[in-house]
Amino acid sequence: MIAIVFGAQGSGAMAQNSQDDAAQLTEAVATDITDADDAAGPRFVANPVVQALPEKADSEIAPVEASSLVDLVATLPTDGALSREMRCLAGAVYFEARGEPLSGQLAVARVIVNRTESNRFPDDYCSVVTQRSQFSFVRNGRIPQPRLQSAAWRRAKAIATIAHQEMWDSQAQDALYFHATYVRPRWARNKIARATIDRHIFYR
Repeated sequence: MIAIVFGAQGSGAMAQNSQDDAAQLTEAVATDITDADDAAGPRFVANPVVQALPEKADSEIAPVEASSLVDLVATLPTDGALSREMRCLAGAVYFEARGEPLSGQLAVARVIVNRTESNRFPDDYCSVVTQRSQFSFVRNGRIPQPRLQSAAWRRAKAIATIAHQEMWDSQAQDALYFHATYVRPRWARNKIARATIDRHIFYR
């Protein structure tokens, strides 16, 4: 009925009808709509609607002024819990390079971060670290449990944060590969060396 009223007025098809007829028709339609709403009664939500929030991203740490990487590592808080992704990154630093100088640990972390940004590798830390035949400490796709109360684990967490937030430049730069200095893998022949840090050589 509403469509007929508006359509007729717009086209002039009802021009011969009296204004009273049109008014009565409009009033009848409005009454029907109001009665229908009243019959339904007020509408209440029985239970509150709660929308699930997305998983909270890793908290960003405010920039810290430090004169050296050693000072930066010592300054960063390491008591908080890590997300799964950051735990994988810190785990790689811990198991692959905890005996290396901090610059070497940062270079290892930098390689993992670089890989997530390259289309040649997976796009998250855990998938990069557990990718088959990439890191020798990984067993059956699982990262071992570090000694959580150790100083080495605290340093690894700090280094992971530094690499993740790009808080300190690494000698490894844009490296995607590395190997120990005491081995000579065939694949290294076709790569560009970026840095040698203690017992590791880093390549692009």
